[in-house]
Amino acid sequence: MAGNSERQRRQAREKHRRQQELRLARQRQLRKRWLTGFSAVVAAGLLAGLLVAFLPSGNSKKPPAAASKSPSASASASATTSAATVAEPAHHCTYTAATPVSKKVGLPPATPDFAASYQATINTNLGPISVSLLNDKATCTVNSFIHLAQTGFFNNTQCHRLLTSGIYVLQCGDAYATASTKLDCSTTSTVGTGTPGYEYASENLTGAKYPAGTVAMANGGTATSNGSQFFIVFKDSSSGLGTSYTPFATVSSGLNIIQNVAKDGTSCTYPQAGGGVPKEKVIIDSVTIKKT
Repeated sequence: MAGNSERQRRQAREKHRRQQELRLARQRQLRKRWLTGFSAVVAAGLLAGLLVAFLPSGNSKKPPAAASKSPSASASASATTSAATVAEPAHHCTYTAATPVSKKVGLPPATPDFAASYQATINTNLGPISVSLLNDKATCTVNSFIHLAQTGFFNNTQCHRLLTSGIYVLQCGDAYATASTKLDCSTTSTVGTGTPGYEYASENLTGAKYPAGTVAMANGGTATSNGSQFFIVFKDSSSGLGTSYTPFATVSSGLNIIQNVAKDGTSCTYPQAGGGVPKEKVIIDSVTIKKT
C-alpha cells in the first residue's frame, strides 16, 4: 500500500511538472508570435518604432517587426535570402512547412499566374471590403492569398487584433480565431499563433509605405516568415511600421468599415503583444477572388 501511495504521489508530481512546462512553453511561444506595440525614444521623445509580433512563431526583429516563422517564397528566394533582391513579378514561388497549423489547406501552386490581375472581396458581417491585389509587385504573396481564399481558409474567422496607437491596423487571417471563438486576450490562447501549414519570403519591401488602405502581411520578424495572417491599415502607419511587412493589396472600397470598428476600440489588451480584441466583432464570412 505504501509503495502504491508513493508511486501515485510521484506520478502526480510528474504530471504537474509537465503541465507547468507546457504552460511556460506556450507563453514563450506567444511572446514570440504577437505584435508587441511600440516604444518611445526617451532622449528624443519620439517613437522608436514598433515591436510587432504579428503572426505565429519567429523571433522579434527590429523595432518594426511582426510574427511568424522562417520559410521562403518568391523567385528563387531561400529562407535566408533578402526578399528585397527578388525580381518581380516572380515566376516561381517556394513555400516551406510551418507550425502550428490552424487549418490544413495544402500548399499554393509553385508557378503563379504572374501576368494576371486580381481583385478580392473580403465579405464580412459588417459588409464587403474590396481590395486590388498587387500581383506584379508581390506575386508569391498574392498567389498564397488567392490559394487561401479559394480553399476557404479565411471562412468564418475573426479579425482578432486591433491597434489604435502608434500603428493603426486591424489584424486578421488566423483560423484559430473562429467566428464563434470568444476572444479574451488570454496568454494561454492559441489565437494569433496559427499558420496555414507553410511560410514564405517577403516581397515588395523596398521603399515600402503603409498609408491608409494598405493590406500587408504579418510576419514573425524575419523576411521569410509570412503565412496567412494579414493586416489592414486604416490610418497612415508608415512611420511606425518601417519597411518590414509585404504590402500586397490596396483597399478600393470598404475602408470605412475598419475605421468605424477602430472608433469603438478594444475590449481587452494583449499583455505582451499590444493592441487588443476589437469591441465590435469582425467576422470574415469568405474571401472571393476575381481575375481581371
